[in-house]
Amino acid sequence: MKTIFAIALFFISSINTAPNKPVEKVDLKRFAGTWYSLYSIPTMFDKGSRETTTTYTYNTDKGYYDVVTTCKKEDGSDKSVKSKLFQVEGTNNAEMKAQFLWPFKVDYWVIALADDYSYVVVGHPDHKFLFIMSRKPGISKQTYDELVAKCRAMGYPVEKLTSQKHGGL
Repeated sequence: MKTIFAIALFFISSINTAPNKPVEKVDLKRFAGTWYSLYSIPTMFDKGSRETTTTYTYNTDKGYYDVVTTCKKEDGSDKSVKSKLFQVEGTNNAEMKAQFLWPFKVDYWVIALADDYSYVVVGHPDHKFLFIMSRKPGISKQTYDELVAKCRAMGYPVEKLTSQKHGGL
């Protein structure tokens, strides 16, 4: 009986969920530049950070992004971290791998992207992290609500989202 209940619960819960998958395509040139990280599910590396920005510079000679992430830590000091972002072949650049420490790479999926590249949502296949980023230090409440609803439908624990305190929506 418990097995039948568990199977039924699984099917009912999966009815309203969208698949967690990346967007169809990311234009490498349009993705480059500076993004404001507005909301995130903090990782162990960025807990307590605020006012985070990330700048992606595409290195055409080497075929990856050089990435610089800056933020303010809880004590008010500035922190900067360099990393690399590699495209995964055959994914139209929607799946990437972030490398903070060689040789380790972490899945980095673009799961939502505005047509005009004004916002992007980055996630992980196992829902390990989530970042809502924008070209400006804020987005409209409507856009935020729509993105959160989409991420919730994809299975992300959106109740864990924290503001990066760039000045609100």
